[in-house]
Amino acid sequence: MEWNLRRMESELRQINPDLLQPSKSFKKSTSGTITLNVGGYLYATQRQTLAKYPGSLLEELSSGKRPVQHVDSMGNAFIDRDGPIFRHILNFLRLGELLIPDDFKEIGLLQKEADFYRLPELTEATSDWEQKQAAGREGAFLEVTDSHDRAHGLKVYCSDTSFIERVKGRLVQISKSRLDDFPEEFAVSSNVIQFRHFIKSEMGSRLVLKEDSTFLCTLECLKLETVLLALRGGFRLLTSLDSSRGSVVQCEALHFMK
Repeated sequence: MEWNLRRMESELRQINPDLLQPSKSFKKSTSGTITLNVGGYLYATQRQTLAKYPGSLLEELSSGKRPVQHVDSMGNAFIDRDGPIFRHILNFLRLGELLIPDDFKEIGLLQKEADFYRLPELTEATSDWEQKQAAGREGAFLEVTDSHDRAHGLKVYCSDTSFIERVKGRLVQISKSRLDDFPEEFAVSSNVIQFRHFIKSEMGSRLVLKEDSTFLCTLECLKLETVLLALRGGFRLLTSLDSSRGSVVQCEALHFMK
């Protein structure tokens, strides 16, 4: 039996000499990809992704500054940490931002893992996420005011900055067949947008809805889009001033809570 096993191994090596060799992804500095075994979960990524933040544990491992102390049966570097949570760490390295669902329940664990991998940028991102979640639980106030005067225009204030970002993400400017981003001249602060005008002096410039390129030609259209975003986002209308005009979008002020 032992002779047969040796013979099979010899034949396999003749077919592919690397077949029975452990993974060389960490040993070969020229290898562009790396496979990590984190708590039993395999992750394949580029070496430069792990090296994004100098001084981190992953950067030291990928660059060879820190020797690999443990490997699995296939020769992949083994890290005895939480495997499922590592996907969020790897996505952060890839994207440069933390993208996790609003109902994420393991933020404390993610923070501990960020500390272990020496990623202060990720630790800060998790803290920012917690603050935004706390602000959302405390409720948000939205005020839409319309002076019916082009000189003052339409003002949108919201204590939840993410709503302001949603409004900005819904609107884009088109200038001479060129698609621009949201006009930052309308962003007074992270909580306030004020549309004093939205047909710029540049010929052919106009503000449109991002998805369908619908031209927002009046303040009423812009206000209606803001109200619809608010209602879809879970805000409820509290008060409306001067509703005698017959339409919510014609009121001078609208107040919402979430």
